[in-house]
Amino acid sequence: GGAIEMEISKYLRDHSRSICGKQQLLIAAVARALEVIPRQLCDNAGFDATDILNRLRQKHYQGGIWYGVDINNEDIADNYLAFVWEPAIVKINALTAAIEAACMILCVDETIKNPKSSNEQDKQPVRGMGRGRGRPR
Repeated sequence: GGAIEMEISKYLRDHSRSICGKQQLLIAAVARALEVIPRQLCDNAGFDATDILNRLRQKHYQGGIWYGVDINNEDIADNYLAFVWEPAIVKINALTAAIEAACMILCVDETIKNPKSSNEQDKQPVRGMGRGRGRPR
């Protein structure tokens, strides 16, 4: 599993290198986040996730778009030939929901402000309690 996530990650990494600014960092972060799926598959199976992910990245950069984690042999394999298929509509909906949730968290369109007080007393500077630590003068 994880072939689709690795291929999208590769595409996003390549795209992020072609642009500059904050957008490059955001796109690279999404690419890195997509690699969590194959990493978690490796961790759950007890494999060395770093080794498997490095081999997956290498295979995807060589054009092996269907390569993912092979749980049975502790290796990578062509998921298409191994009949490991995922419904596209499920994958599209999951990725769309995840990106929308991340956008909502990062949204900075609204700034929360304190309502202005109408009392003149509230506009006076606050005086200290004394010599510090709440001790009277």
